[in-house]
Amino acid sequence: MSASNLPVGAPKQDAPTLHQSATRLSVGALAFATICAAVAFASCRLVAGALVYLGVWNAAWFIVFAAAVFCTLLLFVPATRAYKLDQKAAGDFARGDVVQARIDIAEAREKSFITFGWGVFALIVLGFIDFILMNDAAVGRTFFLLPLMEAKWWLVASKFLSVNLFIIVVAEILVLIWGLIVALARLMPGPAGKPVRALAIAYCDIFRGLPAIVTLYLIGFGIPTSGLSDLVVPRILGLFTDLSVLSPAEYKAAIRIPVEYWCILAITMTYGAYVAEVYRSGIESIHQSQVMAARSLGLSYMQTMRYVVVPQAVRRIIAPLLNDFIGLQKDTSLVQVVGLIDTFNQSKIIAAGAFNLSAVTIVALLFVIFTIPQARIVDRLIERDNARIRAGG
Repeated sequence: MSASNLPVGAPKQDAPTLHQSATRLSVGALAFATICAAVAFASCRLVAGALVYLGVWNAAWFIVFAAAVFCTLLLFVPATRAYKLDQKAAGDFARGDVVQARIDIAEAREKSFITFGWGVFALIVLGFIDFILMNDAAVGRTFFLLPLMEAKWWLVASKFLSVNLFIIVVAEILVLIWGLIVALARLMPGPAGKPVRALAIAYCDIFRGLPAIVTLYLIGFGIPTSGLSDLVVPRILGLFTDLSVLSPAEYKAAIRIPVEYWCILAITMTYGAYVAEVYRSGIESIHQSQVMAARSLGLSYMQTMRYVVVPQAVRRIIAPLLNDFIGLQKDTSLVQVVGLIDTFNQSKIIAAGAFNLSAVTIVALLFVIFTIPQARIVDRLIERDNARIRAGG
């Protein structure tokens, strides 16, 4: 197909424009691959100098650095391929084969973008390694002092399992229940439900506006300080046991509410407001015709919600719920504001004694390891829902 046989109305400069754009991109990919290779070589020299200073340089590290430079040099493979395809496209245009030229240009652009994508990835990784090992690895020793991490990791991890994980599990269960109750209250129909709706709206607005750390401080310190628990707890326990037979020490221990429970209450109140809105959005996404059909069959409002609307709504909001729970898990580190020795507070104690932040790095790794699988589950659920929507399900 020659240029003279192009369809009527086709722009005359279409072919040269495509060719020129691919040329600039392929040449830029070659230049970028060269920059990445130079940065990799300079980074390896910097890291090698730091390791020599630390006295841990050996042949194994040389092999690692050689492999890193080699991997960076692989960027020249797609970049070179892009340049050759661009040159081939020029020959195709000269022969009048516009279709093949456009195919070659499209592939050249794809190879160029592959070079840029992996090149940016390599630069970020190398930049992070350089940051850790700059100043004779002073930064790395501050955050990643391996002997300290090896000696203290179980002490930090045990607090995560016994305190943070306990708060996470109990709070998430309570938030699921409480959030649904608030959502149903906010959707209460009719004039009789207006005061209930007003209370639910006020609750959501207040606790979504309050920072979680403020709520934790007010509940964790405020309620015990007010003496309210000392007044209410004995009366409740008195219904089940005779407190008069207890010694003063036993009585004090019996009516004492652990700090963890106040933290669970504060987190439940905070995230209950967010989860209630998630529930509400899911419930309102169910078509009104299903509610009308259920009511026409004689079901009450609560029966309609229980058997028809809520089961469908929950399937639609699993991904947003998991996102809120990931935020809840991270916010359990805020319980240290009320003096609870959780994993973060324990790491701060270690850091103060060792003048090093490697213990705090252990906390960061624990939360990341615990959160990443859930984040991937959220991505998988979103992809499944999008596929179902595209299929018309």
